[in-house]
Amino acid sequence: TEDWRRAKGALGLALDPQGNGEAVSWDNPKSGARGAFTPVGPARAVDDRICRSFLASVGGSLPQKSLQGSACRGKDGEWMIGEVAPWTGARTG
Repeated sequence: TEDWRRAKGALGLALDPQGNGEAVSWDNPKSGARGAFTPVGPARAVDDRICRSFLASVGGSLPQKSLQGSACRGKDGEWMIGEVAPWTGARTG
């Protein structure tokens, strides 16, 4: 969907190891959906991939949710989301 295409672009920018570590927002004016990804901690190497944890929020025309998860970027440059769970607001570490 167009929502996911826009969200995926923001995810890639937010999780880029060369990025500034700030949240990256996205929105889709046609559907009214919007959200943001915030990287958590440094990127790490896992096998032959780069992985990073994130917090995500979605809202607008979508049900309001806060999520936590991780994604890994393979050799093809695409970020693939691994685990995602509701974020309770508790910070660990």
